[in-house]
Amino acid sequence: VRLVESGGGPVHAGGSLRLTCTPRGFTWEDYNIGWFRQAPGKEREPVLCVSDYDGVHYYEESVRGRFSLSKDNNKMTAVLQMNNLRADDTGTYYCAAAWEAREGLPALSAYDIWGQGTHVTVSS
Repeated sequence: VRLVESGGGPVHAGGSLRLTCTPRGFTWEDYNIGWFRQAPGKEREPVLCVSDYDGVHYYEESVRGRFSLSKDNNKMTAVLQMNNLRADDTGTYYCAAAWEAREGLPALSAYDIWGQGTHVTVSS
């Protein structure tokens, strides 16, 4: 049971990247999905999360209007579309799945299953 991320890489500031998360070994129709990132020397933080129950999204304020998250249960993907990237978006991006998210969507402790991460480097 795991998640697999893809789509990271180097990009210039102002550019776009599309990160994809796919489950392996389980079906995730009822799972809440979150994308988190960890910049060098910093703690892992939530970026954008979506509730499977009511579609409510949590956004880290700096990505609002630039990033979007879509979960497709038929295709078994969760895509993080990142536009107008900035240097401070650099980091390792992790996909995570939470069954109930009782601690709240942005809480790392709410998530049961994590991916291995994909690196994003934004150069200015």
